[in-house]
Amino acid sequence: MKKYPWWKALMDYGLSFVAIVVLLPVFFILMVIASVDTGFPGIFRQARIGRGGEVFIIYKFRTYHPKKSDKSKLGCWMRKTKLDELPQLFNIIKGDMSLVGPRPDVPGYYDNLKGEERLILELKPGLTSEAGIKFRNEEEILNKQKNSLKFNDEILFPEKVKMNLNYYYQLSFKKDAQILLKTFSILSK
Repeated sequence: MKKYPWWKALMDYGLSFVAIVVLLPVFFILMVIASVDTGFPGIFRQARIGRGGEVFIIYKFRTYHPKKSDKSKLGCWMRKTKLDELPQLFNIIKGDMSLVGPRPDVPGYYDNLKGEERLILELKPGLTSEAGIKFRNEEEILNKQKNSLKFNDEILFPEKVKMNLNYYYQLSFKKDAQILLKTFSILSK
């Protein structure tokens, strides 16, 4: 596995640390609201595949009622605005994730890649990516399908793999900056 670029680590830790400090009041408010809305502690933890195919625990604000197994109204809003993903800044500080990289998936996808596609596993999963931007409404896309699992496995996931492999070969500070700016412009709409 090749060494992670120094500029990427500097950008990840520097920007994440500043974002956490600046957004600390927002974290606190969202944590309280998510805890009241979906139950204490309001944080969702799930195993995801990380760099090298290693499993790590991702953090998000909880958007589902654990007993009812459905999204809350607040949860729908947090997912639409992507605020539910803010705790992943702590995953970046821990070194599990990067600001930009393939979105982390549950076991059974990235860890099963073969051949050249396994190069994607040399990247840390990211808070954002070109595939994440393109498929930011993935849940809506899948809900419109007769067989959402088949559609994901045969259409969406292979397209994400293709885009993430392309990112692997184009990895640069300029590319990361472009993806971050594109993400911010979409989220600010």
